[in-house]
Amino acid sequence: MRINKKSIGLLVLFFIKQGLAAETLEQAFAEAVNKNQRISAAKANSQAAEQQIFAAQGQRMPQLNVSGGYTQLSETPSAQTNVGGSPALFPVNTAGSANAQAIISLPIFTSGRISHSIEAAEASALASQHDETTTILNIKLQVANAFIAIFRAEKALQVAQSHVVSLKAHAKDVRNFYDQGMVARNDLLAAGVELSNAEQQVLQQENSVQMAQANFNQLLNRDLTANVELIEQFPEIPQGDYAALSQQALLKRAELSGLAEQAHALEQQAASVKASLWPQVNVSGGYQYTQNKYQAYEGMWMANATVQWQIYDGSTAHRSDALIRQALAVSSQRNDLISAIQLQVRQAWLAIQETQKRVIVTQQATGQADENLKVSTERYQQGLAGHTEVLDAESLRIRAYDNFNNARYDAVMANLNLRRALGIL
Repeated sequence: MRINKKSIGLLVLFFIKQGLAAETLEQAFAEAVNKNQRISAAKANSQAAEQQIFAAQGQRMPQLNVSGGYTQLSETPSAQTNVGGSPALFPVNTAGSANAQAIISLPIFTSGRISHSIEAAEASALASQHDETTTILNIKLQVANAFIAIFRAEKALQVAQSHVVSLKAHAKDVRNFYDQGMVARNDLLAAGVELSNAEQQVLQQENSVQMAQANFNQLLNRDLTANVELIEQFPEIPQGDYAALSQQALLKRAELSGLAEQAHALEQQAASVKASLWPQVNVSGGYQYTQNKYQAYEGMWMANATVQWQIYDGSTAHRSDALIRQALAVSSQRNDLISAIQLQVRQAWLAIQETQKRVIVTQQATGQADENLKVSTERYQQGLAGHTEVLDAESLRIRAYDNFNNARYDAVMANLNLRRALGIL
């Protein structure tokens, strides 16, 4: 049956009016990126890492500390002396007094402690962004699997339904022959059993479709019972031989960049910790007020410069070494991931070659299976073949169509797996 553009437009309009507009894989990807909770969590982690950069940069900014209080003593603070050979007490402060101060402090030189801390925060933020990209790609691949699973289930349901139609036609032929006394009751019973089994398969496949749609809706954070209408529209297969594709994956994969940034962040953290053992110069200034009627100046401005050099610390050097070892561990993980990515590309590339050949072979088999069933049915109707020959031909037909559908969607998944391995899904 030929369908013109006008018919397609009317069909799409009908679905839109019914709130059931069909969606493509790219549209499903876009909705998953916006609504999937794991992607939202990854984005929140990236935003948190960005705030860590501001926190690290804030170490270079002046710090303003304001404090105040009131002190009540049980006795009046006094100085003891001798006057004319007799002991005498002179108050130096009141028993109750208030105090307040406002101090601004600024680090002048930290031997690289702050700069390394900032660089570590920036590297961690980049690593979080790469992790976010990796999470998005992983969710996209899950969405793609769920997307294809729906088509698999729907095609399997169509095949199961056609199986029922075919067996009903055969059962009708058997009934006619039985009524004419041309076949034994055993043939009639066998045809009925086969039909019942086929109807059971339809029920199972209907449930499989519902389960596949629920899984797809869950990934897109929808109501699990929401209706799903999909369009078979998939991206093109990446071009190039295995060597070129493998090199492309090593340049593109976010996981490799993320691990590199993690290692760099740990190295900078180690440098920051180690720098704390070297001189730290800080200046401060402000205003201090102490309530004391016996004091000539209750409020005074002050300035201060301090140099701190921690000559020995039993833990700092070890903490720095621990961070260096962690950086080496991450680097080793990255090296191992390089080999794993090359394997992923190789497997997906080989799967594409295999599935494309399977599609051609299985498509030819469907035509042969249809013709075989037609011949077997005609032979049975003419009394030249037995009942089991028709059932065997029907089983071959069902298997051929299942193989063809599986080959088609295996080919699509091989393409999507390759795109994921390349980091371009």
